[in-house]
Amino acid sequence: MDKKVKDLINDQINKELYSAYLYLDMANYYDDKGLSGFANWFEKQAKEEEEHAMKFYAYLHDNNEKVKLLPIDAPKTSYKTIKAPLDAALKHEKYVTGLIHAIYQAADAAQDCRTKNFLAWFIEEQGEEEKNAQELVDKMELFGDDKQALYLLDKDLGARA
Repeated sequence: MDKKVKDLINDQINKELYSAYLYLDMANYYDDKGLSGFANWFEKQAKEEEEHAMKFYAYLHDNNEKVKLLPIDAPKTSYKTIKAPLDAALKHEKYVTGLIHAIYQAADAAQDCRTKNFLAWFIEEQGEEEKNAQELVDKMELFGDDKQALYLLDKDLGARA
């Protein structure tokens, strides 16, 4: 495997684990605000990001590449509104999409068809992640000022399995 591709994938493991940490921090924020449905949604999102990290981890191992685990930064966040974490999550998902695209471009430059094929799932997944994050932002913009609608949205998000 091309060294640049390997290094980017190894770094992506760290970025996915950071994403899980970030979403857990957002869940914590919502728990503190009494919005257990929002907290549930972000707890599930954190678990999904851990799964993504493990897919990258397994891919490196499956290709006889050594994984180097890096320190995970603590989220440096402070939210002033209930909508702020939703905006931050959307921005973060767009950032992660850029990271995945950079790995794909490096694999393309290295003519690494196997890695490009592996990354196809992540490219599609990131489209879904951005769509879900955008929908939450949109719903909050529509209903966030209405306490009853916020209550119903919280209940809806609490149903995420």
